[in-house]
Amino acid sequence: MHHGPLIAIIVMGLGLAFVFGALAQKFRVSPLVGYLLAGVAVGPFTPGFVADQNLANDLAEIGVILLMFGVGLHFSLKDLLSVRAIAVPGALVQIAAATLLGLGLALLLGWGIVAGLVFGLALSVASTVVLLRALQERRIVQTEKGKIAVGWLIVEDLAMVLALVMIPAVADVLDGGSGAASGGGPLATRFDLGLWGVLGLTLAKVAAFVAFMLIVGRRLIPWLLHWVAHTGSRELFRLAVLAIALGVAYLAASLFGVSFALGAFFAGMILSESPLSHRAAEESLPLRDAFAVLFFVSVGMLFDPSILLRAPLPLIATIAIILFGKSLAAWLIVRAFGKPDSVALTISASLAQIGEFSFILAGLGVSLKLLPEQGRDLILAGAILSIVLNPLLFKLVDRFAPAEPAPAKPRPAEPRPAEAAPVPQPEVPAAAPEPEPAPERDIAPTELSDHVVVVGYGRVGSLLGAGLAAMGESLLVIEDQDDGIAAARRDGAEVLAGNAADPEVLAAAGLERAKRLFVAIPGSFEAGQVCEQARRRNPGLPIVARAHSAAEVEHLRQCGASRTIMGEAEIARAMLALCGRKGEEPAPSAA
Repeated sequence: MHHGPLIAIIVMGLGLAFVFGALAQKFRVSPLVGYLLAGVAVGPFTPGFVADQNLANDLAEIGVILLMFGVGLHFSLKDLLSVRAIAVPGALVQIAAATLLGLGLALLLGWGIVAGLVFGLALSVASTVVLLRALQERRIVQTEKGKIAVGWLIVEDLAMVLALVMIPAVADVLDGGSGAASGGGPLATRFDLGLWGVLGLTLAKVAAFVAFMLIVGRRLIPWLLHWVAHTGSRELFRLAVLAIALGVAYLAASLFGVSFALGAFFAGMILSESPLSHRAAEESLPLRDAFAVLFFVSVGMLFDPSILLRAPLPLIATIAIILFGKSLAAWLIVRAFGKPDSVALTISASLAQIGEFSFILAGLGVSLKLLPEQGRDLILAGAILSIVLNPLLFKLVDRFAPAEPAPAKPRPAEPRPAEAAPVPQPEVPAAAPEPEPAPERDIAPTELSDHVVVVGYGRVGSLLGAGLAAMGESLLVIEDQDDGIAAARRDGAEVLAGNAADPEVLAAAGLERAKRLFVAIPGSFEAGQVCEQARRRNPGLPIVARAHSAAEVEHLRQCGASRTIMGEAEIARAMLALCGRKGEEPAPSAA
């Protein structure tokens, strides 16, 4: 059977990315380096298989959209506002300092001012993936220095999103107003607006798009996600999340003339306000990860390793700007705000690398003929080497930074699961595999009265049901899996076989006569649908549900749950209950 280049690039790209990523992980280097090296291996500058660059660019475009959607999905205005006094001015000054250093190097290489500005901007922004992973490995995300670093990163990301919008407008003017760069477009050509006119027109388009998203999107997107969640179909929910990300990005480019990246970022940011944002991030993560890997592979394909021999001095200067130039600027800024050396050095080390936005800016600059290909090669080489060297900088900081006397003692109180669990992180654990639906069965309404209804008879539901049966409660279980149905019947429960989110199934459970409802299924959107329908059928029914985050707790409360149990919080309470009780053994717990 004949296979096309698309299959070849996906298979070779993902396969080699896995191999090189695993090797990078083994040597305790970010897998990003492995993905980039996989791209180098299938690129035109190395022998052997050469992937189709045009197809790689198309796949990379989808990767950029989903990458920016993820950035928006985890955008936290609250985190930014908590450290705005230092993060906003600090990030802006550091971006300016790094951009000026990059501009200076570009002028020495004879590139010109615009190329130097693009080059400097690409060197000024740190990798979200690398920075957050470094903070998480050291368990300092929720400390003062961790919050400052995250807030700093948010400001950098916002500045780069704006740069992605403005650079095509500048290229359009430099191109003689042809509109080829999609900055001002035909309108700029017709009226010869000049640089400031094109920039103003571009900002007006961005403002129109932002207004549309805040007025229409802010209402439509959460409503649509909420409606899909109530269907009880996880597949439809996943599809809705991806359709929103790609659809809004396409809408932004087609109707408002702004970049795919900005559209995807705003789609994620609007979606982040929904109580289901945690689940949306979880469900879209596998596809986002897959296309992000292909994005890094496509970037690696553009890298010419001969730059290491052709331009060693410019490469050393580039790495010096990334590792020392902008880090020194960050250290001076943090110290100027009166923070101790330990905080300043940690933030400096966090920012001493470049990544995703740098690749996007470099690719955009080369495609618009604003940046020479040598500039892109220097950026890619600087990214690979800085990501490799970044852990060494952290080790130096850990070894030589002065100890913090104050936080050292209260450290045992730092990892409080009840508080730390709700904080959204970019890397959300993958959802449990979705069970295959059971075949349709006849649904006979129950004749029970004053009974307890348990939805879901898995790990939690079966322990709960066994306990209720031991207490002599009249028990009805709603379950759609054969093994769960069999377990419930062994425990003496009456069983309704089907999906509890199905109104017909729930109507057969006799909720009007029930004593209590326990929703023991883990999926928040199915659980929310069950709670909402049950509350309509019996407004006074006590409903207890389970959740995995603070956002899910709030969502289930709004859907009608009387009480929601979050596993992490209950584990923490059980552990704290053991404090000061020597010799006591904890009782078995379903949580």
